[in-house]
Amino acid sequence: MVPSARSRSVLTLYTTADDVQCHRARLVLAAKGVSYERVLVDPARPPEDLVALNPYASTPTLVDRDLTLFDTSVVCEYLDERYPHPPLMPIDPQSRARLRVAAVRIEKDWLTEVEIIRTGGRPADAARKRLREHLLASVPLFKAAKFFLNPEMSLADCLVAPVIWRLPWLGVELGREGKPVVDYGERLFHSQGFARSMTDQEKAMRQIHEQE
Repeated sequence: MVPSARSRSVLTLYTTADDVQCHRARLVLAAKGVSYERVLVDPARPPEDLVALNPYASTPTLVDRDLTLFDTSVVCEYLDERYPHPPLMPIDPQSRARLRVAAVRIEKDWLTEVEIIRTGGRPADAARKRLREHLLASVPLFKAAKFFLNPEMSLADCLVAPVIWRLPWLGVELGREGKPVVDYGERLFHSQGFARSMTDQEKAMRQIHEQE
């Protein structure tokens, strides 16, 4: 029997194995070097304790003793404030707002297409084209700084990097125009934090592609 999350004495993250938003939360935890219990969830059959904690039974869901949080942005910002080192948001309000707006656009534009591709069917090819266009339109942002819109790693990178990691698996090729995006991804992928953030399923996304 799985113990109730209410009785857990350690930080607990309910996460699916291959979802971008869940990977985003895991990458924040890895960047902070925080120890936590990872509970893998089958979205089709969420565990009873998750249903009791979160009325939507959605992932990621974070449990910190008697506090339960859902909505990925809420989870990530809480972790950044709860574990302040290293900080994953800039100090000044304008830069923080800029990164938040960028995250909203990525969720609405990029992740919408990612979900269509994951679902499959005839709309997937059009979604691949649109996602490629969104990424290529963002090339100047990848060129502007070492990290996304910021000289240091931020919460925005924790959303962007999981998308870039999945591009071969999604069947999206950026070509020569997208080299700054690919180079950005490679810088993050070789970090220990990124390796710690991944599930076996996410690691296999690149392994399968490289073997083809």
